[in-house]
Amino acid sequence: MSFPVPGKPVRGSKTGKPIMALFDLLGRTWALGIVWNLSKTACTFRELQSRCENISPTLLNTRLKELKGTLLIEKTLQGYALTVVGRELFALIEPMGQWSMQWATYLDNDIDDGIKSDITHVIHDNNLAKNTEEGNNE
Repeated sequence: MSFPVPGKPVRGSKTGKPIMALFDLLGRTWALGIVWNLSKTACTFRELQSRCENISPTLLNTRLKELKGTLLIEKTLQGYALTVVGRELFALIEPMGQWSMQWATYLDNDIDDGIKSDITHVIHDNNLAKNTEEGNNE
C-alpha cells in the first residue's frame, strides 16, 4: 500500500517535504475526519464508521491502514485510537476546528451584509491608486 511519507514524492512536492506529505495524507477523503473522531475516544471499526457518516468499509479500511502506516493511529483492545504522535497532531489541528466555527459565522453573517461591499470598495480604491500611479508615470 502506498501512502505519503516525507522524503518521497507526494502531491504538491517532488521532494516530499514533510509538511506536503502531511497535507497529502490529511487531504485524502476522510483521513482528517478519522483523526478528529478518534480524538475523543478509541472506538471499534463500526463505531468509527458511524461517526464518519457511514463511510464505506473499503474506504475506512484504506484510511486506517494509511494512518496506522504513518504512526498516527493504532489498534488497541478498545479499538482504534490515536497514538502519541496522532495526539500531538490533533493538538495542532484542534484550534483550527475552533477557528473554523468563527469563520463560518463570518461567512454566514458578513458575506451578504458588508464584506461584498468592503471588497468592492477595496477593489475600487486599488484601481484608483493604480490609475493614479499610471497617470503620474506618463
